[in-house]
Amino acid sequence: MSGECAFCDVVDRSAPAHIVFEDADTVAFLDRRPVFKGHVLLVPRRHVAVLADLPAELIAPLFAVAQRLSSTVVDALGAQGSFVAVNNVVSQSVPHLHVHVVPRTKGDGLRGFFWPRTKYADEVEADDYAARLGAAMRAG
Repeated sequence: MSGECAFCDVVDRSAPAHIVFEDADTVAFLDRRPVFKGHVLLVPRRHVAVLADLPAELIAPLFAVAQRLSSTVVDALGAQGSFVAVNNVVSQSVPHLHVHVVPRTKGDGLRGFFWPRTKYADEVEADDYAARLGAAMRAG
């Protein structure tokens, strides 16, 4: 996908990036427009557009690295915690699956990072959403 996908270009080194980590399945690099300094993007080497398209055999390798990065940004940068997120289509500026790992400190000013908060009308509505999602998960 070289030339067609900015993150594939990073993976194959046809585009510059500040690589933080790489292994056989993943590449992690600094976000060019970080929320905070040390904001890392983790991508699978294989072009996958969204999380639902990630092959089962890549789930564990991708999220094992995300887990390591979530503690690495704390230890290496003196952060107090981390924010880990994946967008699918909406707010996904590059259509290649990527995990954001952002260092956090108390009082850093980050509020409502990706989404506004809402409320269910009542418990009945919440139960309905839970039931619908649960049924879809069980259906597979």
